[in-house]
Amino acid sequence: QVHLVESGGGLVQAGGSLRLSCAASGSIFKTNAMGWYRHAPGRQRELVATISSGGSTNLADSVKGRFTISSDNAKNTVYLGMNSLKPEDTAIYSCWGNIYSMQYGSRDYWGQGTQVTVSS
Repeated sequence: QVHLVESGGGLVQAGGSLRLSCAASGSIFKTNAMGWYRHAPGRQRELVATISSGGSTNLADSVKGRFTISSDNAKNTVYLGMNSLKPEDTAIYSCWGNIYSMQYGSRDYWGQGTQVTVSS
């Protein structure tokens, strides 16, 4: 089985910065892509950013210029750097990974989520 564990959430004032980390562990043969989604109360879950194993990135328009996504393939870890945070960035941020294991093939896996709260 594969597990994703996030860290780095918390409370920050508007304009501040946070860095989220997500480490995948378990029976990993290859990580195809990893990324972050967020879910705020009263809103649909939205994609924040993804990064492929080759380094191609995709960021939501709402975070472009403020957030960056990076990864360490050797550690099966993905990072989300968040700058110039706004109150509307407040949400539960969940790590996602499309990971190939010999037992299950390619599957989507999710972390438990980490709360990010931005105060005004």
